[in-house]
Amino acid sequence: MRIEVVTLFPDMIRQALGFGVLGRAIERGLVRVGTEDPRAHTRDAHRTVDDRPYGGGPGMVLKPEPMAAAIDAAAARAPRGAPRVYLSAQGERLGQSLVAEFAACDGLVLVAGRYEGLDERVIASRIDREVSLGDFVLSGGEVPALALIDAVARLLPGVLGDERSSVEDSFSDGLLDWPHYTRPVVFEGQVVPEVLQQGHHADIRRWRLKQAVARTWRRRPDLIAGGGLSREASALLNEFLEEERHGQHHSADRTEPHDAQGPGVSPR
Repeated sequence: MRIEVVTLFPDMIRQALGFGVLGRAIERGLVRVGTEDPRAHTRDAHRTVDDRPYGGGPGMVLKPEPMAAAIDAAAARAPRGAPRVYLSAQGERLGQSLVAEFAACDGLVLVAGRYEGLDERVIASRIDREVSLGDFVLSGGEVPALALIDAVARLLPGVLGDERSSVEDSFSDGLLDWPHYTRPVVFEGQVVPEVLQQGHHADIRRWRLKQAVARTWRRRPDLIAGGGLSREASALLNEFLEEERHGQHHSADRTEPHDAQGPGVSPR
């Protein structure tokens, strides 16, 4: 996959790409990331990329001429038809399904805004999608762009050492991840659950799914309400809720449930 990032701070992008899984993927040629600086498309001595907003108000707006030229230059290097994505607080919220959609593309053009954002005419003529990390504000789009690159890269063939890792990540099946443990068996009086020590694969798989369902119900019930559950997951959730009612459940997740007394959930 080839990804181009339009940014006023190309070094910020380049320096962050050299670490961990993403850095190894770039070294192996599985992902290529380029940058395009809008300042390279200015014509004045001060390389001006922003100006005051029409109508008044605080802050500055990114000028249309250098931004449009930078997006065009980045898109020319990207694969034909690569989505042009503007990282914006006004965009649709990034989730795993959208990450998977982007990972199926041959390339991406990511536009990192700054100041009060892009001139709306550039958005209208050059942007295909607007994407937000969530309901909060950052100083610029570079951090969201890096987050999106990392999330997308994890889904590309060959990037992870074990392909099961991306399948078992949180949100991959609409649930949060289950608890993880490693040696030693006992740490500060806390013991690794016995089922994980016994090595019975079917029991471990069932325990993990039940923990994932319970954790999602406690921490992010909106995920269950929005996506529904498989028949097995629904049965495990109802089992967990019944244990909660009788004080029998000893989950690794100690967060208080949002509605442990509510009815069970029907399978999708």
